[in-house]
Amino acid sequence: MQDIQQTNTGFEKVVIFCAPSGSGKTTIVKHLLSVFPQLAFSVSACTRAKRNGEVDGKDYYFISHELFKEKISNDEFLEYEEVYGNNFYGTLKSEINRIWHDGKAVIFDVDVVGGLNIKNYFGERALAIFVKPPSVEVLEQRLRFRSTETEETIQMRIKKAVRELEYESKFEHVLLNENLEIALVTATQMVKNFLES
Repeated sequence: MQDIQQTNTGFEKVVIFCAPSGSGKTTIVKHLLSVFPQLAFSVSACTRAKRNGEVDGKDYYFISHELFKEKISNDEFLEYEEVYGNNFYGTLKSEINRIWHDGKAVIFDVDVVGGLNIKNYFGERALAIFVKPPSVEVLEQRLRFRSTETEETIQMRIKKAVRELEYESKFEHVLLNENLEIALVTATQMVKNFLES
């Protein structure tokens, strides 16, 4: 069994961005990584196939179903879930240890359930931000604009998004992403305040 180890770097904090797919959380997280050198991205593990341009170990750790289930048995995940029909996604405890030992704070780009689990695990050391799209219609437009999804997966993601939007009240911090520039400025200030606290 692997556990999350304490360090004495002073950066044992986590920043969690979660939202329904298509809300813009990945764009916000990439921006924050370019602004704050003291942040490092937590790379999730997943069992889905690699998309064009994705890099193993940078975008995700792409692993087999068998290995993922073995890691579940060994209690190697901070959180995980099965999404979109038999694909697993999760956060490895070793990833948090790696980042903290590098003297950095962790930033997560995760779905809503995973975000809540991480928030509950870290308590006061976590800043959890729910990124809210202006509407489900706008969310659908964004998903279609990506051109990476089939009609079937778009419909699955929209259904999941409607469910996930109900979790908004469980987060102290909600960031409306109607205007990306404003959302980036707001997110930057929230993270700056948290890291300096």
